[in-house]
Amino acid sequence: MTSQTASVPTPDQISRAPKVLLHDHLDGGLRPGTIIDIARDTGYEGLPETEADKLGIWFREAADSGSLERYLETFAHTCAVMQTRDALFRVAAECAEDLAEDGVVYAEVRYAPEQHLEQGLTLEEVVEAVNAGFREGERLARANGHRIRVGALLTAMRHAARALEIAELANSYRDSGVVGFDIAGAEAGFPPTRHLDAFEYLKRENNHFTIHAGEAFGLPSIWQALQWCGADRLGHGVRIIDDIEVADDGSVKLGRLASYVRDKRIPLEMCPTSNLQTGAATSYADHPIGLLRKLHFRATVNTDNRLMSGTSMSQEFEHLTNAFGYTLDDMQWFTVNAMKSAFIPFDERLAMINDVIKPGYAELKSEWLFQQTATTSGSAIAGG
Repeated sequence: MTSQTASVPTPDQISRAPKVLLHDHLDGGLRPGTIIDIARDTGYEGLPETEADKLGIWFREAADSGSLERYLETFAHTCAVMQTRDALFRVAAECAEDLAEDGVVYAEVRYAPEQHLEQGLTLEEVVEAVNAGFREGERLARANGHRIRVGALLTAMRHAARALEIAELANSYRDSGVVGFDIAGAEAGFPPTRHLDAFEYLKRENNHFTIHAGEAFGLPSIWQALQWCGADRLGHGVRIIDDIEVADDGSVKLGRLASYVRDKRIPLEMCPTSNLQTGAATSYADHPIGLLRKLHFRATVNTDNRLMSGTSMSQEFEHLTNAFGYTLDDMQWFTVNAMKSAFIPFDERLAMINDVIKPGYAELKSEWLFQQTATTSGSAIAGG
């Protein structure tokens, strides 16, 4: 008799499994219909399509185009409709609802407050609108039979000069729904060391931060994020694979940076579908997450931009189970990794692992027993 833990889970089981998401952009996960609604209400006329289905396809095709200009244009449209309190509230609430519907029990969703000031909102008003939206989304999810907790990560843009200001903002709201800080944007030409003052400030305040590193640029970006800036986690970090040699006989040699990342259990916020779109990986089967899982790096699975990638946490795990034959045990391993790496207090992380995640997977892994019993009973009745 074979346990369900030894077989690939079904799409239904993947959907029902409790999942943890650490790397998801608020402006990359809007519902197409919401974009159209807000554009109409606010007078924004720049959308390439005005029907929800067609707009969703346009976003995915633009992100898949291989054109950086078209990819960046997708965010110009989403940010354009996220400039009022009501819009930010709605987008945040729907984000929490959508993630909960997909089985996500804990999420850290990031956004850059400085990108939502065009219609007169202050940085504080942006944060308060998004926080209120997340709380409303959590409430609506509970009403629909789902449980989720959402924390916000405030992002500063690498090419701008407001990192310290945004870090101070994150610190001031750290007890009101904001769990940490991040920098994002083009890696090449904008190293994380440009924002050392922000990272030094956060370290002095004993606050948490992650850094987008090792996606488009490579090992120097990862090294700077860790050794100069002191990042708690790496956003993507997929290029750590460049410091790992795999010989023809299958033996593996880790370079010093890769060894450091693994030894220190530094979390890697990996986003498989997004990495394919940006060229950081060539296919799901060739994605570095497969080797990093085997080598026991602290890899986690994430969505990055659900709208642009046409993805969800369940779809990401479906791709990985198809590529690597991952089981529910593997899914649980990735999920526990993510929960261990979250920016909420240790006791709360532990409670989520022991009271929500492990029981959820135990229930799914026990289903094979009842299916086996039903099959055996059916055969006996037929034979009698």
